[in-house]
Amino acid sequence: MSQDSPTRPQRADWIRAGMWSLGFVALLWVLEATDYISGHQLDSLGIQPRTDAGLLGIVFAPMLHFGWAHLYGNTLFALVLSFLVLASGVGRGIVATLIIWVVGGVGVWLMSPPGSITAGTSMLIFGWLVYLILRGLFNHRVGQIVIGVLIFLVWGSLLLGVLPGQTGVSWQGHLFGAIGGALAAWLLNDPPRKQARKKTA
Repeated sequence: MSQDSPTRPQRADWIRAGMWSLGFVALLWVLEATDYISGHQLDSLGIQPRTDAGLLGIVFAPMLHFGWAHLYGNTLFALVLSFLVLASGVGRGIVATLIIWVVGGVGVWLMSPPGSITAGTSMLIFGWLVYLILRGLFNHRVGQIVIGVLIFLVWGSLLLGVLPGQTGVSWQGHLFGAIGGALAAWLLNDPPRKQARKKTA
């Protein structure tokens, strides 16, 4: 029976990851419903570049959307990618998300054109995408490398969204979210050799 014990924490991690992912996406829909009922008053809480009020948008922008179509387009990506980020450890996944959140938000605040308002979970989506693609390379874990390759093959074309020129799309949010994902993958790497040193210390 002791041979089964390693799988139990893994299953528990998957369940927790699923609950966090579903909870986050549910929050997005509740906020959009609130925004709709209020006459889209929450939209003003997006990131307004280089303004004091815009700093508050760094906190709120990834949870807000400009309408149902905007939210619908992000929902599946947010659900799947957030689950995959959290499935290998909820604590590590939350820290990775916070790094993406801050780097992406600050980058948008600094670099977006004046007078614009940026909101949407796509900043996190691009960060999660890059994090998942790169983390296995830093961790030297075969399973994570395979997941990263599969994600790149399926959704790698999304990364073209970091390029400017798409009307109504914040390429700054995509770009700095992706940078945040790469930074998180590098900062949170924990390869097997590093783990072995921890155990022998």
